[in-house]
Amino acid sequence: MADVAILETRERVLAGILLTGAAYLLFSTQDASIKLLVTGMTVWQIMFFRSITILSACAAIGGRQLFADTVRSPIVRPMLVRSAFTLAAWLCYYNAARSLQLAELTTVYYAAPIIVTVFSVFLLGENVPMLRWLAVLIGFAGVFVACDPTHLGLSVPVLLVLAAALLWAIAIVLLRKTALAERSMIQLLLNNFYFLLFSAVPALLWWHTPDLAQLLLLASVGALGGLAQYLLFEGMKRTPASILAPLEYSSLLWAFALGFAIWGDVPRREVFLGAALIIAAGLLIVGGEHFRKRL
Repeated sequence: MADVAILETRERVLAGILLTGAAYLLFSTQDASIKLLVTGMTVWQIMFFRSITILSACAAIGGRQLFADTVRSPIVRPMLVRSAFTLAAWLCYYNAARSLQLAELTTVYYAAPIIVTVFSVFLLGENVPMLRWLAVLIGFAGVFVACDPTHLGLSVPVLLVLAAALLWAIAIVLLRKTALAERSMIQLLLNNFYFLLFSAVPALLWWHTPDLAQLLLLASVGALGGLAQYLLFEGMKRTPASILAPLEYSSLLWAFALGFAIWGDVPRREVFLGAALIIAAGLLIVGGEHFRKRL
């Protein structure tokens, strides 16, 4: 029985890793879509449309029962706080995208997984082995090498990305607390209801009527963002935040791939070296977890 329990635990953790990895791929695709949109409309309006799309999908899937269950959920208030941090992080991040190159943007932002690991110790009481700390540091070193941020100063866009990293780290830690308390569809509905609530007035004040291409992009942002959030919630239920933190570095690989596919950006040699370090960090955390569970 003990062996079965260990096997189930290991499979649960690995499933959480796979779900979270898929979520970051979808988030990266969403980011590329938003980067195309942000030159023509405000981030508030993008978040407004995104939330409407996701809430419509929730209504279609869950119906009235989902809304009734959500109203009675014990995480209504905690999700308000988490959603505020998440929205603030995205506002900082996507507004900085107007001024920074993709490489600069992602480099500064990837301080977030290190902050998550630190917070998971002090706020969640998680036991973080040295191997996980090593994976986080290797991953950040890979981002640093790939993007060479040494020339960046403390400009307003850079400060915005640093703020986004801190806010997102707090949101991830709060998500770990709420993810275990409620099913993912309720969290998804609450999160986007609060986003809609926060973004409605600013979106209407700075309204830009989208054309057909922008409408299609806005719809894709909602679909990608909704599915990514759902997968992230499911992954967080299965796996400690400190294990998942290094996997966020995989978004850098997707960002460069999408940058090449959409804008024709050709990565430098340093990017490939950085990518190798990032992949090594991910393999280290997955392999370390697999080995630890076998002991």
